[in-house]
Amino acid sequence: MITSRETFEWMKVIMIALVLAFLLRQFFFAPIVVDGQSMMPTLGDRDRMIVNKIGYTVDSPDRFDIIVFHAEVDKDYIKRIIGLPGDHIAYRNDTLYINGEPFDEPYLDAYKEEAAFLPLTIDFELEDVSLYDRVPPGHYFVMGDNRQYSKDSRHIDVVEESEIVGQANVIFWPVDELRVVN
Repeated sequence: MITSRETFEWMKVIMIALVLAFLLRQFFFAPIVVDGQSMMPTLGDRDRMIVNKIGYTVDSPDRFDIIVFHAEVDKDYIKRIIGLPGDHIAYRNDTLYINGEPFDEPYLDAYKEEAAFLPLTIDFELEDVSLYDRVPPGHYFVMGDNRQYSKDSRHIDVVEESEIVGQANVIFWPVDELRVVN
């Protein structure tokens, strides 16, 4: 027979577990579901990922990190950081130029092969798609990997650092797709 003391002990354990789960989700890690195909081939529609919310409290976002950020009211986006504060971004002939220097984007190689007769990324200069000619301090230029079908900084402008929820680099569902992405 269960005593009232045992019941109380179980209730304490359950409450502590619930509080810890809430704190972990609120301040450290949170799940997110990829909605759409804007990050293909890196991420698929309906992939479930873990968002690391604390990493950027001790370090700054880095170029090519995959981040989650508040884009619209009640809508978060997941995109890749292309431009850091102070950068000038340009695309010419399907090549990324940062501050005039070409950069490789190996995560796009599979898509570039498929779109061999079309550019994956249409030519632009930052000032063509943004209010700025350089990424302003405290802001980032982000793009989806599926460049032809991504609503990103080319459409919504640069992202404020304060809008970044965290870095997303672990897919946990579907289980057969469990991996760390870069």
